[in-house]
Amino acid sequence: MGRLTGGDPSLLRRINSAVVLHALRGADSPTLTDLTRITGLSRPTVEGVMEGLFEAGLVVESVPDDGGTRRQGRPARRFRFRAEAGHLLGIEIGPHRISALLSGLDGRIIGAGSREVSETACADDRLDKVRAVVADVLRRTGVARSSLRAVGVGSPGIVEADGTVRLGTALPGWTGLALGERLRRSFRCPVLVENDANTAAVAEHWKGAATESDDIVFVLAGLSPGAGSLIGRRLHRGFGGAAGEIGALHLLGREATPETLLSTTDTPLDPLDEPAVATVFAEARRGDVRAQAAVERFIQRLVHDVAALVLALDPELVVIGGWAAGLDGVLDPLRRELARYCLRPPRVTLSLLGEAAVATGALRLALDHVEEQLFAVEGTVTARR
Repeated sequence: MGRLTGGDPSLLRRINSAVVLHALRGADSPTLTDLTRITGLSRPTVEGVMEGLFEAGLVVESVPDDGGTRRQGRPARRFRFRAEAGHLLGIEIGPHRISALLSGLDGRIIGAGSREVSETACADDRLDKVRAVVADVLRRTGVARSSLRAVGVGSPGIVEADGTVRLGTALPGWTGLALGERLRRSFRCPVLVENDANTAAVAEHWKGAATESDDIVFVLAGLSPGAGSLIGRRLHRGFGGAAGEIGALHLLGREATPETLLSTTDTPLDPLDEPAVATVFAEARRGDVRAQAAVERFIQRLVHDVAALVLALDPELVVIGGWAAGLDGVLDPLRRELARYCLRPPRVTLSLLGEAAVATGALRLALDHVEEQLFAVEGTVTARR
């Protein structure tokens, strides 16, 4: 089922189906009478919709609970949405880790898996690792690959609408990679590829620290920070998918890159060398003066990068994620400096999802795609325009 249009002759029927499906998914084993009351539709209309949903395998009659007292007469039939009628995958492809989450059509996670990968791995090896993680999750949960309805993928880099990585400096061989096309060879369902910071922003809005906010910025903090933003509850990608690339702000005449700022020697850190970065922060906590100065320089740069985005977008909330979310005292400097630079300082908080943010957001991409087909008349939060 594609996007609905005003010229669609079955528009009303499809709207009614979406309304009934929403009611089914949100109610606890409703009867036809319940659905009529919840949706405001006539009983014959609800009965007609339910017949079609039964044929599509999206609805099943609930088994009555024998634990209660039986009433005389035939009990009313009850129904439920079949979340098991299909499955969704959310995949994170990162410099050091590949992870995957599996859910039913209701978005509830039923399986997860991850594997470490070298930051120097080539594109082919990294994609082989993706396939291995997916195969392992499907095997352990007993879910057939043919049951997958959509796959969401979060990846570093500037990602075009077809899933091609236009620019991806964080992973070897990633720039120009037709990532969507390569992954679609492994699945018989749509594969949706998105920038990792964007997927993390979607995840925090869905299940994390930003569930009550409509305008947010998520900062994936690291030596090359990126950001994803939701404006009016919709993901903002920019014209070419490059919105939020705050890691490039040092190109505007600033003399030092983040990996130079965080170095305690004359040699810049490798942006992908997370153990070296962790060592600097550990030494700062132990009182090493040079490490403390390096961390302070890094935080100041991060604050300025975030401030530039806040001034442009005026978000209600800024969520800090990535490995920098574990820094002691990162919130106070951010709040203090944003108050200095921004006309209306936003609230600032840490990610609630941590390392699971990107894969969770990727799963939401897949769920949005299916919901747009099954439920929605208007576009979802992640629908591309």
